[in-house]
Amino acid sequence: MARAPQWPMHPIQPIPCSAAAPLFRQWARGLLLLASLSTCTAWAQTPPPDALRAQFAALLDKGTGQLTDRSIYLRSTESAETMQGEVHALIDQPFEQVRQELTRADRWCDVLILHINVKYCRALRTAAGDQLVSGVGRKFDQPLSEVYWVRFGFKATVDRNDHLLVELRAPTGPLSTRDYRIVVEAVPQTEGRTIVRMTYSYGYGTAAGWAMKTYLATLGRGKSGFSVVGRSPDGQPVRVEGVRGVVERNTLRYYLALQSHLQSRGAPQTAQLQQSLDLWFTATERYAEQLHEMDRADYVAMKLKEVKRQETVSPPPPG
Repeated sequence: MARAPQWPMHPIQPIPCSAAAPLFRQWARGLLLLASLSTCTAWAQTPPPDALRAQFAALLDKGTGQLTDRSIYLRSTESAETMQGEVHALIDQPFEQVRQELTRADRWCDVLILHINVKYCRALRTAAGDQLVSGVGRKFDQPLSEVYWVRFGFKATVDRNDHLLVELRAPTGPLSTRDYRIVVEAVPQTEGRTIVRMTYSYGYGTAAGWAMKTYLATLGRGKSGFSVVGRSPDGQPVRVEGVRGVVERNTLRYYLALQSHLQSRGAPQTAQLQQSLDLWFTATERYAEQLHEMDRADYVAMKLKEVKRQETVSPPPPG
């Protein structure tokens, strides 16, 4: 394994509101990429498996949040200090296959690296438990000296033959952000399928709020999410924008990474990475209005380079 480079680490702490707008824009991009479930500090409580089936059945009946006539339902919430997105979906993989993949920390790096903003991921075994060291950055090729490092704790809170609950949690992030989580719950459904719920959220403070406003006024201007919040005079749907739009876009990106990883497991091992990349790009292009950022060839080339780098470069030490 190559010796880790000595790159500068970005301090994870608030910055004065008088800082320059370009710096806020740079840091705001970091806020859009990370994940959590809620602002509480404990691992998620265990709900009964039937509760997830009932929630999915209710969404199926009402069509609330359904995306392009597929079995994917997306919704989001916004409060004064927390953003959250949630996907419910029915996937065509058997529950046992989902369980085997998602209870392994190293498999989660195979999932996360598909996201266009994730530049590095390495699973580590520590005295405190499994960790995922993740580097997040811009939507193009970027040196590791410029990424934001986030250490997720990894835990399979529930691992049974009828119920799975997995959490990735990081207590802090750039600016005054906190409580990043990705939480996935799954239960078996009929005919070899699996119901999955993925939740993505983070908490934030004043500095992070200003950074987000700067992003939305510049690079994020005109970008929408998926929730329909009204109708135009000619009857066309008006979709949510602003911070909820940001959260919805990244929630779906992470879910599609999970879906693409699971679908690629049927390919020969040597072809799994290429197939997962192709599947993720194809899936995001179904929602090109919200998710398109670059051409397929550029995305695949960037990701192949990033995967090779994370296999040979050690993560930075905790700091």
